[in-house]
Amino acid sequence: MKRLYTAQVTATGGRNGQVKSSDGIIDMPVRLPEGLGGKGDATNPEQLFAAGYAACFQSALQLMAGKQKIRLDENSTVTAHVSLDQFEDGRFGLAVQLDVKVDGVEKAKAEELVAQAHEVCPYSVGTRGNIDVKLNVLE
Repeated sequence: MKRLYTAQVTATGGRNGQVKSSDGIIDMPVRLPEGLGGKGDATNPEQLFAAGYAACFQSALQLMAGKQKIRLDENSTVTAHVSLDQFEDGRFGLAVQLDVKVDGVEKAKAEELVAQAHEVCPYSVGTRGNIDVKLNVLE
């Protein structure tokens, strides 16, 4: 495997702290979301993961469409819903639903492109078998 890029982000204080990237582009507080008893006045790890997954999946979708000479409409979107779940034994885990809107493409073709994107998206590859990921192609 050939490494293409490494992101570096340092967290201090956990869910009630700060995250900062080595280049300074990310430098923000992290707080507990309201659903976990926090104030919800800053981002949280689940939002950051959702942002990364949505952007990465959208790029994978564009790649798969481009290989078939399909130009995706500029209104095509990927919305990632990342849930923090607690198992019966007390452990925590994540679940993801990707709502994918592929404007200008027939539903069957959109479903095919989304399935192909799921095979190549680095987030999908990295989470496969570890996180339940549901793909939802919107009309």
